[in-house]
Amino acid sequence: MKFTELGLNPDTLKSLEKLGFETATPIQEKAIPILLEGKRDFVGLASTGTGKTAAFGLPLLERIDPEMDLPQGVILCPTRELCLQIADDIKKFSLHRNALKVVAVYGGAAITNQIRDLKRGAQIIVATPGRLMDLIERRAVKVNQISMVVLDEADEMLNMGFKEELDKILGNMPEERVTWLFSATMARGVAQIAKNYQTDPVEVSVGGKNESAANIDHLCFMVHEKDRYPAVKRILDFLPEIYGLIFCRTRAETQSVAEKLIQDGYTADALHGELSQSQRDAVMRKFRQKNITILVATDVAARGIDVDDITHVIHYKLSDEIAAYTHRSGRTARAGKSGVSIALINMHERRRITELERRNNIKIRLEKVPDAKAICENQLIALLNRVIECDVNEEEIEDYLPAAYEALCHLDKKEIIKRFVATEFNHFLEYYRNANDINVKPRPQRERQPGQQRSDNSKRNRRMEAYDTKRFSINVGRVHKVNAGAIVRLVCENCNLKSNQIGAIDLGRDSSFFEVSKEASAAIRDGMSNLKLDGREVSIRSAAGQGGGQRSGGRQGGGRPSSGGHGRPSGGRSGYQGNRKKRD
Repeated sequence: MKFTELGLNPDTLKSLEKLGFETATPIQEKAIPILLEGKRDFVGLASTGTGKTAAFGLPLLERIDPEMDLPQGVILCPTRELCLQIADDIKKFSLHRNALKVVAVYGGAAITNQIRDLKRGAQIIVATPGRLMDLIERRAVKVNQISMVVLDEADEMLNMGFKEELDKILGNMPEERVTWLFSATMARGVAQIAKNYQTDPVEVSVGGKNESAANIDHLCFMVHEKDRYPAVKRILDFLPEIYGLIFCRTRAETQSVAEKLIQDGYTADALHGELSQSQRDAVMRKFRQKNITILVATDVAARGIDVDDITHVIHYKLSDEIAAYTHRSGRTARAGKSGVSIALINMHERRRITELERRNNIKIRLEKVPDAKAICENQLIALLNRVIECDVNEEEIEDYLPAAYEALCHLDKKEIIKRFVATEFNHFLEYYRNANDINVKPRPQRERQPGQQRSDNSKRNRRMEAYDTKRFSINVGRVHKVNAGAIVRLVCENCNLKSNQIGAIDLGRDSSFFEVSKEASAAIRDGMSNLKLDGREVSIRSAAGQGGGQRSGGRQGGGRPSSGGHGRPSGGRSGYQGNRKKRD
């Protein structure tokens, strides 16, 4: 369906025409007519990259009163990159409605500048929950006149621990507002927000709940843990024209993989939470201009990436969160194009693939990592294609040709081709000359017979594993005006963990202790270095011998921690304030 058929006003259509927008995507086609009415709450489920920003942004613009110089619409999103991207898109959509004022507010930038921008006037505020909550507490922004609120990437906001901020922000807004919720997956927490803050919402689902885009080809390669990086190199060499994203679980792993790729001659760079905003902007600028073709990123840092031409997504390591696979894969196959999602797994992660297939209604094909011969053939073909397609400016090179003819006159055509190929290709031949097969042959999965029970020891071990934790100490406490929520946010943002992987927190006067699940402890060691919290250097150390094993006061079976008021942070001024109710 054309945008001209959706009921948008002529000024908006002029902006879309200038941007080259003609045909609406399925989520835009279904959502825009409903949202233009502005009378009902709305839930939109669609994969990443299907045009959700325009689906809610265009109706939001239509319903803003340009004569009313107060905040009327708020868009909440999980990361500053996505915040900036949405604000930029909204401004482009309103190109022919110059009176509209859009302000982006997010963490990692000077709050005084954002307060100044808000005082100049803002009819639409695009915000991350923590920063908006901070501004509300400072009375720098009023949301009591808000008539429309959009929750974009709602599932990811919950994964990042923003539930308390969302509760407080929505609780400060008028009850008669309309709430539009957009998400790639209908996680349990998202459904709960819809239940708590929406009234009889219209629900539109494109492709099915929790499904990946249909035009993505899903593959996986099984290798030994030590061969993850060699496998990545082989994949990149097999795909000479790749323009892709590599996802890692921690920022330390992200930086390490990027540095190895750069050292090995690939045009790559890293994107993670330790970079300053100016550094992140520089990396993204190089990536969009294709000065770098491989971007290695954490899940959180990549949330704002909006690039249409990404051909491949590589999962260096799968995330613990099932929904993260959908978000990662959705970075490719955007704007109606096709793409490939490649997961690297070890033998123990095969069940994860089965679970991803079931939960996302997809098929992930187990393929073999390309061998040396296939890689070299692909590289040769790519080289020859570049030679064939090369533009030749005869006038500029004419003066140099006689010397070239003379130097090569003693060689026949076949010999020239051989030497040309060898000159460009010898390093590949040398690198892969003795390359071994790094594929792991999958073991057949044994099917349990109906009625067959696991042994008591097996069941007991599984229960114990569920509560096995590692304990760490951190050199901040109550005297530094830091609460448990600040520690949760610090760990989640810098180690790419989820809040449900963090257990009991013991908040002390000038130092504190916290527990994480056993499998997450490596991420703590990798990610917690050179950190600061409210300007104070933070030191994290293992507290072995001072806890661990089965928890006595932590969260068991989804319960509340017994000490420290552990809860998701609320983004307050003194280090992400927030509380969670204690267990009785």
